[in-house]
Amino acid sequence: MKFLWQIAVLGAAMLAGGMARADEIKPAVVFDLGGKFDKSFNQGVAGGADKFTQETGIKYTDFVATNDTQFEQAHRRFAERGQDPIIGVGFAQADAVGKVAKDFPKTRWTLIDGIANLPNVQSVLFKEQEGSFLVGIAAAMASKTGKVGFVGGMDIPLIRRFQCGYEQGVKWTDPKIEIIPNMTGTTPTAWNDPARAAELAKGQFERGVDVVYAAAGASGLGVYQAAVDNKKLAIGVDSDQNYLHPGTMLTSMVKHVDVAAYNSFMAAKNGTWKGGIAVLGLKEGGVDWAFDQYNEKLITPAMKAKIEQAKADIIAGKITVVDYMANNNCKY
Repeated sequence: MKFLWQIAVLGAAMLAGGMARADEIKPAVVFDLGGKFDKSFNQGVAGGADKFTQETGIKYTDFVATNDTQFEQAHRRFAERGQDPIIGVGFAQADAVGKVAKDFPKTRWTLIDGIANLPNVQSVLFKEQEGSFLVGIAAAMASKTGKVGFVGGMDIPLIRRFQCGYEQGVKWTDPKIEIIPNMTGTTPTAWNDPARAAELAKGQFERGVDVVYAAAGASGLGVYQAAVDNKKLAIGVDSDQNYLHPGTMLTSMVKHVDVAAYNSFMAAKNGTWKGGIAVLGLKEGGVDWAFDQYNEKLITPAMKAKIEQAKADIIAGKITVVDYMANNNCKY
């Protein structure tokens, strides 16, 4: 892939300076709700950390939170034990990382999907709307009913960003297509409720939807199974989930959280780690759509060509994808 990465400097591309130590590191990860093996966001981070361990022999310690009250305690415990760097997975850990990082200024943190403005914190964000735009094109071109769906996890602005980008891609392709969205819930349990997400998907299928995009963490697994059971198409998120149900998974919107995790650990090991904020979109290789042996029979040459052209146009600035979180709305 073209990047591997322009941010092998997830260091040099950062804004603020930080501590650069090339000594033996003791990396750690605090995973978000939904579990380390959610086949999505958390598992993507785990994959990057595992790759680092395989290449260097340096093992990492991890903690899997079961509720959001555990985040600060987990980060503080790791810092007290000398773990460094520490990765916090998910926006919900921003407050915890911010508090603990102030108390341990010589310890380095990487916060994925959130911001903590401290010199010893890397904040890594993604332009999810750009990748979602591309899979929206795929959904619109694959739909035979003229109705596509979206199932989000917790109803928060970040997930609305996925939805908004998806809607723009659908409407850019065919303004007549109807989009039916639902959110799994309004609390963190929405990330790990596949039964509820499956119910929402089934309801959409009953209303004529034949392609559904899930941005719901582990809850998305329920959406994909519902698509299999109802002989519909589904779109994965965060990790390349095409392999889960070949023939059902149209594509996936990939966020390269794996590379963010890998680069954080490797930069710390090599003494090039720096704090600051990085926002990664299509241009930076931070998001993309997945095309592989598992979905190649579902993606026609015309679909692939249109998606790739849109991707090139977004990178070139010819297509601007509205960011829901910039204005807290989806006007486009």
